[in-house]
Amino acid sequence: MTISANGTAVVTGASSGIGAIYADRLARRGYDLILVARNRERLDELAGRLIGQTGRTIEILPADLNDRNDLGRIETLLRTDPRITMLVNNAGIGATETLLESDVDRMDDIIALNVTALMRLTHAVAPALVSRGGGAIINLASVLAITPEILNGVYGASKAFVLALGLSLHKELGERNIRVQTVLPGATATEFWDTAGMSLDHLPGEVVMKAEAMVDAALAGFGQGEWITIPSLPNIADWDAYESARRTMMPNLSLKVPAARYAVDSGISANAA
Repeated sequence: MTISANGTAVVTGASSGIGAIYADRLARRGYDLILVARNRERLDELAGRLIGQTGRTIEILPADLNDRNDLGRIETLLRTDPRITMLVNNAGIGATETLLESDVDRMDDIIALNVTALMRLTHAVAPALVSRGGGAIINLASVLAITPEILNGVYGASKAFVLALGLSLHKELGERNIRVQTVLPGATATEFWDTAGMSLDHLPGEVVMKAEAMVDAALAGFGQGEWITIPSLPNIADWDAYESARRTMMPNLSLKVPAARYAVDSGISANAA
């Protein structure tokens, strides 16, 4: 094995599905890997296969990111290991029931993993990457970040957090040689649906993308310099229009007087007098 010129990528939720495919693709691109997930047996199997196929250095770190002690271990690693050049925040859980049908503890788990753990890992690695002179953070969100009414609102809101964080970090870190990409997959053929409580059989086949194709598209977007990647969106101009509309509103989102349509007396004239 040789030391990777690309450095080491940390991939969370790496034991199966999207995370395992990211691990495969990054190893084949010359990254060494640190794979994080709860299932040690699956991590061992994946690491052994990738070492044999790619010759890269692959380490595993079994951890439950909803356990603060385990999460703390990964945060420390991200802060202190000088080999790390990339973090792929893929670990996450979802739900498909409406809020009224949902278990509140399950919703709390979704927020803890999709929001809190992702935020803490990002916060741990970002200053370290800046001090190391560069690197990349890839955060897996969902198209539900912009269409939260489709499925469970708490899950959609958790992914809206990921999108908002990515928009902010792109601005904050872009000039410091840190690439921040937020990926918004649509329905993807993984075990996510079983754990979320809905079989893929309930979805039309034309809306479900193979996980391999999704990751390959996301990495192609990364290679093209995208900071928002929606793998199935045919025309990127649609996102550009969405983003343009958001930016058009920005100068008027915080003003000292209410909009005229509310017919509210702002009291400015009286105060001026």
